[in-house]
Amino acid sequence: MKKAVSPFENTTFRRLFAAQITSLIGSGLTQVALALLAFELMGVHAAIVLGFVWASRVLASVIFAPIFGGLVHRLPRQSWLIGLDIGRAVLVLCLFWVEDVRLLYLLIFLINVLSAGFTPVFQAVLPDVLPDEAVYTRALSYSRLAYEMERVLSPALAGIALFVMSFHALFLLNALSFVVSAILLSLTVFPAMVVGERTGGIWHNISFGLNAYLQTPRLQGLLALHLVVAATGAMVIINTVAYVQGELGLSEQATVWVMAASGLGAMIAARLTPWLLENHFNDRNLVLIAGVIMLLPLVPLALTKPDVISLAILWAIIGFASSLVLTTSGRLVTRSCRKADRSAYFSANFALSHLMWLICYPLAGWWGNLGTNIAAIGLGLVGLLGVLLAVWRWPVKDVEALKHWHEEMDHQHPHYHDEHHQHEHEGWEGEEPHIHPHHHHEIQHSHRFVIDEHHAHWPRH
Repeated sequence: MKKAVSPFENTTFRRLFAAQITSLIGSGLTQVALALLAFELMGVHAAIVLGFVWASRVLASVIFAPIFGGLVHRLPRQSWLIGLDIGRAVLVLCLFWVEDVRLLYLLIFLINVLSAGFTPVFQAVLPDVLPDEAVYTRALSYSRLAYEMERVLSPALAGIALFVMSFHALFLLNALSFVVSAILLSLTVFPAMVVGERTGGIWHNISFGLNAYLQTPRLQGLLALHLVVAATGAMVIINTVAYVQGELGLSEQATVWVMAASGLGAMIAARLTPWLLENHFNDRNLVLIAGVIMLLPLVPLALTKPDVISLAILWAIIGFASSLVLTTSGRLVTRSCRKADRSAYFSANFALSHLMWLICYPLAGWWGNLGTNIAAIGLGLVGLLGVLLAVWRWPVKDVEALKHWHEEMDHQHPHYHDEHHQHEHEGWEGEEPHIHPHHHHEIQHSHRFVIDEHHAHWPRH
């Protein structure tokens, strides 16, 4: 078997990855600075502010990601991403002068809205840059690794920075990181956009990604596994502090190290995912096994009282398994859509996965107040439901080419001469893609099937 080349051999990917790293570091510094700013403004009630930070991130993703994803196919992606980076830089810079908690809430929400427009569109660019699936999988691995490393290292970097500057200066560094990211994006040669076939109104374009995603069986399975990731991840994020410092009576440092174990497990999985997919598992089997593995650490938590070392190992297992799902998800989304529709599909994946967190966060807090074992049982049952739904909705034989039927119709939209557009021209229609009235004969045929303008429903077999 020919070994896949490294994605870093691609200049465009190197610059995109550098932009991602830069903005991730800056965002990580801001998370620490926000906690300190919240304490300055609210004192012992700072948790209210931090709760709003988490809630606004999830709500902005659920509400605005499909809107941006449905409309961005009409805009130049490079300019869109650069504009959002500049917008985030300005908003983060404003945090430097915040003295009123209401203004802080507004700025945080707006930053998260812009991030909801940036992240999925950025994700949708990568498979255009790296069309070879093996190379793309390695790129997903590095991207996930960068995210997890930021999660583990940012508090340490912020702590070092605070030795020489005030926490307000961390906002300046984050603003600078977004500016550097924008510069890197401006120096990047983006692949030419493929003109899409969607011509409907605003609502049609906004709802397209969600409707298409929810009609695709493998993505239904992926969404169910996102529920497992959210259930187990919420257990880690919400209940670690209460268990380590409350039930075990240990220090804040112990909490930090236990949380870091989850990130370490995730980093290991991110590096192993390409090797596992190339040599041992297909996508479906790997992520379903990962879904089961995610649930196993909740069993000893429900039945016993693990010590801090055991808890760190359990959290590392959850981080490892969840990273297998999250790293593989990009392949599954890319496989399920046309090139022109990738932003809509990735935005739908971004929004719906955050919806799973919106469900699981309050459950983790509610059950956690009743006891760590109750939370483990409750969230374990939620995760088990997710695994069962994934097995049920995702066919074992996940073939891409499906036989299906088209009714006779007349319409017009931008199109290339693919398997659905074989017709005569009069000479005035121009180069492809072009728009003109055309006729579709009634036909039954088989090809790679995705939900798009010509395939509104998944075929039944």
